[in-house]
Amino acid sequence: MGKKLRFKCVVSIINFRTGPMTIDCVRSVLSDIGDLDIHIVVVDNASGDGSDKEIEDWIASQQHNIPVTLVRSTDNSGFSGGHNLGMSVFDADYFLILNSDALLRPGFFKAILPVVDESEKVGLFAPQIIDQEGTPETSCFRFASPQSEFIRSACTGFVTRVLKSHEVALGPYPDSREIEWASFACILLKAQMVEEIGFMDQGYFLYFEDSEYALRAQRNGWGIEQVVDAKAVHFRGGSGPVKSLAKAKKRLPPYYYASRTRFFYQRYGAFGLLLANLAYILGRFVAQFRRLVGKPVYKMAQSEIKDIWLNFFDPLGPHPRSWSK
Repeated sequence: MGKKLRFKCVVSIINFRTGPMTIDCVRSVLSDIGDLDIHIVVVDNASGDGSDKEIEDWIASQQHNIPVTLVRSTDNSGFSGGHNLGMSVFDADYFLILNSDALLRPGFFKAILPVVDESEKVGLFAPQIIDQEGTPETSCFRFASPQSEFIRSACTGFVTRVLKSHEVALGPYPDSREIEWASFACILLKAQMVEEIGFMDQGYFLYFEDSEYALRAQRNGWGIEQVVDAKAVHFRGGSGPVKSLAKAKKRLPPYYYASRTRFFYQRYGAFGLLLANLAYILGRFVAQFRRLVGKPVYKMAQSEIKDIWLNFFDPLGPHPRSWSK
């Protein structure tokens, strides 16, 4: 096998039945590259709907050769598997992981690359995620914990205030010292770190893989930093159904809970996973007391009190794609 081509930065984008959206994402990257040594890899995660051909035809239709390579995966290996494939095609100094439902804002690379070059033991660089109007969104977080599960399920102001230091979301303007992980909708990784700690864990199909990767980086001495001058728009939920299902309080896919179980086990061990589930249940009991003061009880996703136990006895086991009948 010949030697891989090498670039300053490789941008990995997964397409799964989001052809037009993926093309718009690629356009936003191309418009910001300028004369920088950057190449885009689009991984089609076995879409099976013709969107891979749509992207291929679009690439071929461009008047000039553009730095875009389309790679077809033989199966849908999820977020981790797709981006692991994207990062394995070429060598690079840095890898930008980018959702197909995101767009880079002008000046992204000129803002983020100098910061990356100057930082030795920082391996993950998170931009400022904004909405379509340009308003900063929450994209930096603490790791989920048994305490945060209690906060999440209780949905009660007093509980949140008492356990504020364990709340996962850090808000749109986080204290850099509190950031433990950031959304992988758009994040830049140092290749040196990737070589040291490995690719993303393909035991995660979707969700929590970003938390686990940041945790693994932290355990190996690599830090994380937010670069607020580098901005990306994220159309939340455009590439997956979980957020829309959660908003509607419908049942979430089993791979979400399998990922949750896997992360808690990897972060806290078997006892910590048990504590997280018990804390969630206790929080639901606390939530019921809101009725006593005439306040509504915040609804959680359908069947969640049962679904959090998925893979409990096999935390590193397979991630089912759908619920059995």
